[in-house]
Amino acid sequence: MSSMIGLSIDMTKVDKEKLKNGKYLNLTVSVNDETGSYGHNVSGWVEQSKEDREAGLKRDYCANGKVFWTDGKIEKAVHKIDGIETAKENDLPF
Repeated sequence: MSSMIGLSIDMTKVDKEKLKNGKYLNLTVSVNDETGSYGHNVSGWVEQSKEDREAGLKRDYCANGKVFWTDGKIEKAVHKIDGIETAKENDLPF
């Protein structure tokens, strides 16, 4: 139930206004089943708000990489508090 991913972020493509507290960048990462022409199967972009996604705004791609190790059992991560699983805001269907 684990994987290791190498990711390279091109900071010249990052809008500095998107940094949280001036230093943290929230990314959304996608792992694809097939590799591209450079052997990459992972891409990353600056996290979008629900409003940005609904408005169809273009993603700001700033990272690429590849899965270099996996045990083949990738599962959705859940947040646990005192042994109880809780859904995160992004996991809600509405």
